[in-house]
Amino acid sequence: MKKTEKIEIIKEKLFEMFPENKTELNYENPYQLLIAVLMSAQTTDKQVNKANKKFFQVVKKPEDAINLWVDKIKNYIKTIWFYNNKAENIYKTSKILLEKYNWEIPTTLEELVKLPWVGIKTAKVVSAILYDAPYLPVDTHVHRVLNRLGIVKTKTPLETDKEAAKVLDKDATIKLHHSLIFFWRYHCTARNPKCNNCPFTDFCNYYKKLKNKQ
Repeated sequence: MKKTEKIEIIKEKLFEMFPENKTELNYENPYQLLIAVLMSAQTTDKQVNKANKKFFQVVKKPEDAINLWVDKIKNYIKTIWFYNNKAENIYKTSKILLEKYNWEIPTTLEELVKLPWVGIKTAKVVSAILYDAPYLPVDTHVHRVLNRLGIVKTKTPLETDKEAAKVLDKDATIKLHHSLIFFWRYHCTARNPKCNNCPFTDFCNYYKKLKNKQ
């Protein structure tokens, strides 16, 4: 089966499985989205939402974070991983947004990745959600699923990001990103994936290896 055929099957089935395929991060405006995605690095959306329930009542725009300063930001987000670094970078990012962009979120990847703690994945997520940019953000989950399903053969998310851009069409963007994440999170898990109830066993490399071991 050709990769293009696999991709069409993947999109069709995943969109059926996860029709509400949008971010699970809670936010009220573009600034809060950027901060929430920044905070979600190596942290679950659930943990971020829990921390932001109170944090986002106080911080709705860059000035709010700047007025809190780093130590008070830490107190709000101390339940998430790397909260010290994230608090510092929330402060720095907020200051840049206020001073350079009049607290508008940059529209290009080149500008976004210059913000503290904003990597290419974060930049693509924010750009795709806010500006409908044609990107498929690749995090660890997306990287693992695409390798299991044989769409790419890569070792890192960055390599997957580059390879996926070559084989996925412009319609395979943020909607597919969320669907792939949900598929990994709730179905194709790291341990004990639900292979017996999977629509992709015909071409899944992981399933083939599993069957060969039996």
